[in-house]
Amino acid sequence: MIELTISAGVAEVVLNAPEKMNALGPEALAELSTAYDDAAAAAGRGEVRALLLRGEGRGFCAGRDISGVVPADDDVQGYLGGLVQPLLQKMAAFPAPTFAAVQGACLGVGLGLAIASDVVYVAGNAKIGSPFANLGATLDSGGHWLFTERLGTHRTLDLIYTADLISGTEAVAAGLFSRAMPAEELLESTRAIVARVAGGATGAFRASKELVAGIRDQRLGLWESMAQENAAQAALCATQDYAEGFKAFQEKRRPVFKG
Repeated sequence: MIELTISAGVAEVVLNAPEKMNALGPEALAELSTAYDDAAAAAGRGEVRALLLRGEGRGFCAGRDISGVVPADDDVQGYLGGLVQPLLQKMAAFPAPTFAAVQGACLGVGLGLAIASDVVYVAGNAKIGSPFANLGATLDSGGHWLFTERLGTHRTLDLIYTADLISGTEAVAAGLFSRAMPAEELLESTRAIVARVAGGATGAFRASKELVAGIRDQRLGLWESMAQENAAQAALCATQDYAEGFKAFQEKRRPVFKG
């Protein structure tokens, strides 16, 4: 179900089970984890400088595959805490910029995959929200955090209680994700952006990724964050890309970064 290709510095991870809207069971989660491990290893060798996650077919990911789940025997903690959360943490820590291209359904674990990506571009027809009221369950995979952080408590509970879904266009307007695009342009446009980022200064991007994560997770204040920026910039000063960037500016040409 999970496919990984690497070309021209870009790792592309594909959820490829369109017949079930790319819903994820334990085996698929294990495959996805392995794909990220393999891509990270390639990044360590300098072969991957950006990653794109996408879903094949009409939907990005409809969440957990519950087609064979028996509620009385369901190990929810094992699935969410033992499989999903470690995977999302691994995705968030990927050592290069990561992007998700989201079309159609993006629910439950699918929403978690988007949350764990650095940048999320959505099709206008994407469907985002919490359908769990119809299952007698609650929103998972980081959805409470994302919605409360970006939408506030009232809108979050409105979506949870009603199970109403919002479009990709509405999600971007509300500040959930980065950009909304027409569905027919999403993949081509996202691939072009990812390719451009893969040609950038990967070390500097990684430093910014870590700084942003610190602000989010540790609630750093202005001056503490600024001190970390200063340290990151000082470390980058010794890199080849830093020297190339300054030299290219002084020579009035485009820089050629090695990542």
